[in-house]
Amino acid sequence: MRSQYYRLKPRVIALRRRGKTYNEICKTIRIDIPQSTLSDWCSDILLSPNQQRRITDLMERGMDKGRAAALIANKLKRERYIQEVQSRVKHLPDKLKNINTAKIALSMLFLGEGSKKTKGSLMFGNSNPLIIALFLSLLRYCYDIDEKKFRCTLQCRADQNVKKLEKFWSQITKIHKNQFYKAKIDPRTIGKPSKNTDYKGVCRIDYFSGDVYMELKQIIELTTKGL
Repeated sequence: MRSQYYRLKPRVIALRRRGKTYNEICKTIRIDIPQSTLSDWCSDILLSPNQQRRITDLMERGMDKGRAAALIANKLKRERYIQEVQSRVKHLPDKLKNINTAKIALSMLFLGEGSKKTKGSLMFGNSNPLIIALFLSLLRYCYDIDEKKFRCTLQCRADQNVKKLEKFWSQITKIHKNQFYKAKIDPRTIGKPSKNTDYKGVCRIDYFSGDVYMELKQIIELTTKGL
């Protein structure tokens, strides 16, 4: 294989002695010679420090371009993958329009994040606004809710602004601030500045209805029975 390129060896060596990279050499002679062949031909050539630095800089820049191209390619690949997954599951949100399916989803949320000890009321807490909003949305959809029976309790860090947190969670929950209990400050955080500025504390929802609690509990028991 190397023999067909052998006539180009003197020119390759001359270009290498001028400090050209192997890619530059191939572009100049307009023939792609395997790098192993080029390396073999030029193994005895000693490059000056300036030439070595230039080649190193070019190689690093090429690697940076390669990384950037790889990142773009991976991003596009992931976007296509997400689109494919979305196309498989895009019909599922409509299933929640069925109240029985919605109750199962609600009970599974309650199974994961709700308290099972308070029999006379529903207690659910989380720091993720989306989870809190989903829980309340399903609860209001599945049951004839008396909004006056809601109470909220915020559990937060010592250096957080409680009034701002109450305003934030009131907007998320659509529960009036007058129905918020006094916030609970974690004593372990006193004197320790918060590092995560996006953290909004934990919002605990209480809904005083033993009947709703009992129904969700039964759905959980019947759904998980035999698994």
